[in-house]
Amino acid sequence: MNKLLIALFIAFTSTTVLSGCETTYYAALDKVGIHKRDILVDRVESASASQQEVQEEFKDALTQLSTLINFDGGDLAAQYDLSQSHYDDSLSAANDVSEKINAIESVAEALFEEWQSEIDLYSSASLKSQSQSQLRTTERNYQKLLKTMYTAESRMAPVLSALQDNVLFLKHNLNAKAIGALQGEYSTIKRDVERLIKDMNFAIEQSNSFVNQIKE
Repeated sequence: MNKLLIALFIAFTSTTVLSGCETTYYAALDKVGIHKRDILVDRVESASASQQEVQEEFKDALTQLSTLINFDGGDLAAQYDLSQSHYDDSLSAANDVSEKINAIESVAEALFEEWQSEIDLYSSASLKSQSQSQLRTTERNYQKLLKTMYTAESRMAPVLSALQDNVLFLKHNLNAKAIGALQGEYSTIKRDVERLIKDMNFAIEQSNSFVNQIKE
């Protein structure tokens, strides 16, 4: 089964079987030749795509804030609506990233547990030792990946909080004075977004490295 078919099948069954027990979900995929290793790779790649998307959403929100604080006449209510929309999109993208990380943890835990239990089935001491070594290496690389993902994820909260504050403040103060009050927030948010993007890109690099390793 090629990569596209695997991804489509996983996406379809995630809306049907995944609503029940995770064990049932993995067992159903295993029966059609899609193993936990395949699911882990798919979820890591999916998380990377979500991390790329959240970067774009936060950059768009930052651009909108820059437009807002340089606002010079016109429809301020429309600017508020745009700011609210960008905040909502950023929040949605951030939640998606967190969900993807949780999904990775779920299948990784199941994979490593299965892998360890199957090592005990080897009759060859040499193959058993090699498999155990490979499992330890994969687990170490996975923990390294997970750490970078959580670091990047933690960068989202301060930006979301600041964007929400700005939207709430503007909602009740649609005037030039309010715009002036928001100007001092821009540099801090810009710095946090730049840090977020840097950490997200590093997490994506680690994801690519992990996927390449696990496919070897």
